[in-house]
Amino acid sequence: MKKIIAMLLVLTMVLAMAACGGNTAAPETTAAPETTAAPAETEATEAAETEAEESAAPEIHVGIAAPAVTHGWVAGVAYYAEKYCQDNGLDYKVATSKDAAEMAAQLQDLVSWGATVIVSFPQWAGMETAMQEIIDAGIPVVNFDVDVDCTGIYKVTGDNYDMGYQSAKYITEKVGDAATILVMDVPSSGSVCELRKQGFYDYLSENNYDQSNIVEMQLPSFARTDGVTAMADALEKYDHIDAVYSMDDETSMGCYQAITEAGRTDIKAMTGGGGCQEYFKMIADEANADLGLASALYSPAMIQDAIKTAITLLNGGTAEPEIIIPTTIVSAENVADFLDPNNTVY
Repeated sequence: MKKIIAMLLVLTMVLAMAACGGNTAAPETTAAPETTAAPAETEATEAAETEAEESAAPEIHVGIAAPAVTHGWVAGVAYYAEKYCQDNGLDYKVATSKDAAEMAAQLQDLVSWGATVIVSFPQWAGMETAMQEIIDAGIPVVNFDVDVDCTGIYKVTGDNYDMGYQSAKYITEKVGDAATILVMDVPSSGSVCELRKQGFYDYLSENNYDQSNIVEMQLPSFARTDGVTAMADALEKYDHIDAVYSMDDETSMGCYQAITEAGRTDIKAMTGGGGCQEYFKMIADEANADLGLASALYSPAMIQDAIKTAITLLNGGTAEPEIIIPTTIVSAENVADFLDPNNTVY
């Protein structure tokens, strides 16, 4: 009996020691493998995210309301507007009008077509109601070049005042003080010539320029034919003219024709205004170097800035209510940068 009890005690001690020994080291564990998405699953996820982003972006349909072409510059506006839309793969539609009533109807047609932005170029009064209705409907409207009194409208334009200011600087640097300068004025253009003349004379006054020999000619329009007539009259009246302040490229081309036909060599500077490729070629022609041709750029290509602004607004971005494009003087020194061989319109 004692032997049995002793054996049980030994067995109990052995089992206890085994239990303690089992707790001296933690059991080895194996980490669960990281899960990695299969390439096909990743591509599918990315494609779904891209599709979601694209579906959330607003559709871009550019409606362009412009006047019927009555001047080469207006044709240039249409050229650059269509070029920008085509180059950027934009869905667009151009509607032209001959007066305010027709443009108001064309604006509604563009909305019915599905325009999500409107870029307008009205040349008449009375467009406020038609444009305000479109703005109130949540469609961004950006006017090009002209003011329309609407709440929430945007405008992209050149700087008519600075065109005159920079032209005066160019001319006076070419011909010096107290020169005989012929100013080609077109009163029918309203604020366009008013601002350009104001900038011109302000520069002269700020620089104490002797204005005693400045002569003004009034033209019925900017047309080339009117430039020819006015310049021919001036050449007959004045034996000597140092410079011509023309405010438009087409007027300048008419003046150029009259000057060359008369064989006059006294004129040493003549400006223009706009962005006409034909006039740029005259500037670039070395045969005209002595005439000192230049243009205060008011490019029809600015319409592209109006389209960009409209799309920015559509996408929830911000813009200044009025965006003014600074003036650049295009002369023989830099005209190569502005020649566009593909533009046969203006």
